[in-house]
Amino acid sequence: MTRGWQITLDDAGPRVELIELDETVLSPAADERGDVEVAVSYSGLNYKDALAFAGTPGVVRRSPLVPGIDVVGTVIASSDARWAPGDRVLLNGAGAGETRAGGLAERALLDGGTLVATPSAFTDAQAAGIGTAGFTAMLAVLALERHGITEGDVLVTGASGGLGSFAVALLARAGFTVTAATGRPESAARLRALGAASILDRRELDRSEPDRPPRALESQRWAGVIDAVGGQPLATALSQLRQEGAAVACGNAASPALSTTVMPFILRGAALLGVNSSLTPLARREQAWARLARDLDPAVVDDIARVVELEEAAEQAAEVLAGRVAGRLAVRVGASSASPTARIETETA
Repeated sequence: MTRGWQITLDDAGPRVELIELDETVLSPAADERGDVEVAVSYSGLNYKDALAFAGTPGVVRRSPLVPGIDVVGTVIASSDARWAPGDRVLLNGAGAGETRAGGLAERALLDGGTLVATPSAFTDAQAAGIGTAGFTAMLAVLALERHGITEGDVLVTGASGGLGSFAVALLARAGFTVTAATGRPESAARLRALGAASILDRRELDRSEPDRPPRALESQRWAGVIDAVGGQPLATALSQLRQEGAAVACGNAASPALSTTVMPFILRGAALLGVNSSLTPLARREQAWARLARDLDPAVVDDIARVVELEEAAEQAAEVLAGRVAGRLAVRVGASSASPTARIETETA
């Protein structure tokens, strides 16, 4: 049997249990592949996972469901020629913890075509600590680079969270001048240590005060923006983009709504770029993790992420929803592999 968290939706609301799981809960649907069996060592605890624990409609799309959009572990059986027993692998998204069983169980049956080899630079705990948050942050940096933005001032919203913290560190490593926007003054020293050149109170972006209403265009400040919150902060950041600047939208912690005008786009040539980490093609997944292995110091991961036990996952999920968790949480699920066999060492694309 496999121990893990199970979320069941019924008329009385979500039922959340840490139990010995029935095999049918782990099995993929008839139209999904499950050709690689993984012994899960760690999973992440993301905002989306916290929503799943709360039974949020649109997140839990299968009932019963094992949550956990991040999976890190070791292959124990495979009918996919790309993977063999003993390989260290990871997965971010691709339906895990939404439409199929995810990482908060001791075993997972996964699609070999979505897996990436865990870089030897990171332990399993660190790979889970990076998780979807760090992976998405790297995808956002790559999106700015593809748009031609390789230097200058970049704003990161939601900087105290996991995605934002990794974005600050990765942008600083890439040579950008980073401004970290946060509503947590106590995080300022940590964000500066990660590479932020300056700290911005998030209220400067909220524009919620009667005497400071939103404006279609404001003074040009940012070559780029990595936005993890959506809502009014993103709208304000768009109005402050420099000529030919770009904002990458990759979160909605503040709001999924966006009320703006066409002015930044037609008068400054600004761009709004989107990142969907869950459906990222394999080649770009591998590129992102290769860059993470090259550019992200494991010691930085240890500063951003902390480990919690499987039994704590539901309680910690509530803390994430309440906005009381800074940085990242890696959930210890099972034993880590003692013999790494990583296949990604440096950037390949």
